[in-house]
Amino acid sequence: MSGMKFAIVIPDGAGDLPQASLKGRTPLEMAECPAFDRVSMEGLFGTTCNTPKDLPACSDVAILSLLGYDPHKYYTGRAPLEALARDIELGDDDVVFRCNLVTVIDGKMLDNTAGGISTEEGAAIIKELAIALGSDRWEFHNGVGYRHLLVHRGHGKDELQTTPPHDILDQEVATHLPRGPGAAELVRLMEGSRALLGEHEINRVRRDLGERPATQIWLWGQGTRPKLTPFRELHKLQGEAITAVDLVRGLAKGIGWRVIEVEGATGYLDTNYKGKGEAAIKALEDCDIVCVHVEATDEAGHEGSAQHKIQAIQQIDRHILAPLLGYMETLEKWRLMVLPDHLTPISLRTHTHDAVPVGIIGTGMSPSRPGPYTEKHAAASGFRIPVGYELMEYFLRA
Repeated sequence: MSGMKFAIVIPDGAGDLPQASLKGRTPLEMAECPAFDRVSMEGLFGTTCNTPKDLPACSDVAILSLLGYDPHKYYTGRAPLEALARDIELGDDDVVFRCNLVTVIDGKMLDNTAGGISTEEGAAIIKELAIALGSDRWEFHNGVGYRHLLVHRGHGKDELQTTPPHDILDQEVATHLPRGPGAAELVRLMEGSRALLGEHEINRVRRDLGERPATQIWLWGQGTRPKLTPFRELHKLQGEAITAVDLVRGLAKGIGWRVIEVEGATGYLDTNYKGKGEAAIKALEDCDIVCVHVEATDEAGHEGSAQHKIQAIQQIDRHILAPLLGYMETLEKWRLMVLPDHLTPISLRTHTHDAVPVGIIGTGMSPSRPGPYTEKHAAASGFRIPVGYELMEYFLRA
């Protein structure tokens, strides 16, 4: 496969289940996405599953698997991958937690993103929490938007159980607090943040503007430093990644890929789709494989908005997939793969372990022609890679 160029497009959480609000259809069925449909009609189209039943149905597990890494071997938690993105050094006895800014009202998890709080607002809040609640053992690190980190130095063996906030939307939080050895300290920090943020100036302004406040932190996704085999060592290929979220940045860094920053890439519906598409094309001038990750579809699923998910799919199609596909067709040898990492059904507002549709088009890929790029047509195809981490080898070598 010498000289082959590869591209992967990940519309995070774009897959869905038939929705009553869409008269039994899914956002992929409703969206006008001719480039997606070209992949499914002119390439190999079927299903894979990136989320083993015995592991969380989360993007950390799913994207590890999608990139060809057995999550049973490499997965140590979500937060450690984001720590890689922030170049946070972790010792063998350190544990790092995801530290979301969330909106809890009347004891219920109303919003796992604190109303899509900005990076600037989030950083200011985390800085103040670090002064008030941090110590030489508890380190607060600001991230992007609502996504931040808390490092516990010298934590030791991690036996805590925590719950992702996006799994308990509109539910009582009291029954989902951290549990196990050391849980009391985490609960103390979460309660301390609530006391500090209740009348915080940023929240007063957000309420005045009709925006949801960041009422507290939510700690989850903990883990220890991962040890990832470099992608180049496994496949003799140099990769680059384009994303707006630290989870994928960290994974990319962990496997030795360069991370390309795109101005205006936000991780939300307003992200710079066009800039991501242009950056992917430019990246292929120098690297062997480029991966474009878009978070907007997943956020729409958590929001429970079919309209926003359809809109995001169409933007990905128009500004990322179509131009990238057009460019790659000018190359002598190429392959492009497009697939969600997991489903994020709008009716459930969280991830599931279901199989996802996957399409591969390019050199050596015989068309399977089951129909347009939808969950239904993918399931009807004879192409199956049941174990997600085995898909990468197929994509690169078949």
